[in-house]
Amino acid sequence: MEEVVEIESLEKSLLEDNDGNEEESVLYEASFKEMEENFVKYQTVQWVLYSLLLILAWGIGLLMLLYIPIRRFILRKDIRSRSLYLTPNAIVYKVTRPVPFPCFGVLHKEKHVLLHSVADIVVEQGYLQSLFGVYSVRIENVGVRRPPSDDVKILGIANPNDFRKAVMMRLSNIRNEIVSRQSSTLEDSSHWMSLRYDSTHSRELLLLQKLEEVGSSVKRMQTLFEEQQSQTS
Repeated sequence: MEEVVEIESLEKSLLEDNDGNEEESVLYEASFKEMEENFVKYQTVQWVLYSLLLILAWGIGLLMLLYIPIRRFILRKDIRSRSLYLTPNAIVYKVTRPVPFPCFGVLHKEKHVLLHSVADIVVEQGYLQSLFGVYSVRIENVGVRRPPSDDVKILGIANPNDFRKAVMMRLSNIRNEIVSRQSSTLEDSSHWMSLRYDSTHSRELLLLQKLEEVGSSVKRMQTLFEEQQSQTS
């Protein structure tokens, strides 16, 4: 867990270094409000099923059933506090949820995922989720530094396909910008090499011309010398 926190801090610091004092613009903001009721119902049913299984096993499930009102309160606070948005350089997810016993405070979570480390956005829906129309979104990492288990998974987002489309379009634009910069660099390098070749070629031609002039002068001097010798004899 400590490693994940360090990576999150590193990504946030990298974004702050890139942005300076300017706040990044929000390209797309996801919504959770429309899914609040379905999300709470889905999580409650899941909790009840787990409780019944534990009642049959150890009897502890009875306490879990008594905990349901507090559980529903925490779930509502959780989904109402969620914020998920896309910036030019990252996906930002923020949530504030009460601890299992709300009287002991809340937990704040802030996750920054650099777009350069995003491989894909996967929209998932299990059987029980489909009964309530609930979707989960999983942000897949490129996988160089992190195992797949570290992928960010967010449950209860409304219109998940719209969010995926926005992220993939931004990733496509970033890749096109990188290719464009690389092409521009190659063109500049080719132009510089061409100028260098032209300059070298011009110097070689000038040197050949000078050598020809020297050769012609030597031939003229040799001819004059031979004529003088013939006249003397």
